[in-house]
Amino acid sequence: MKTRYQLLIICLLVTASGCSSLGVKPWERDILARDDMLMEADALDLAFDEHIYFSKEASSGGQGFAGGGCGCN
Repeated sequence: MKTRYQLLIICLLVTASGCSSLGVKPWERDILARDDMLMEADALDLAFDEHIYFSKEASSGGQGFAGGGCGCN
């Protein structure tokens, strides 16, 4: 029973120490700041996606706009 607790404590310590190396290092930030690393890198694709979302979701108040999805307003 005592060895089970010791094994559990060792596993918890090993698991907790794995989180100590998370984060972006200063020399890695230039790579992550590139334009092609953005979630929405292409402005034209983003505009199309927002238009489709607005057209389909406007009847339920999508993106804070009122009006119907049919474009009546």
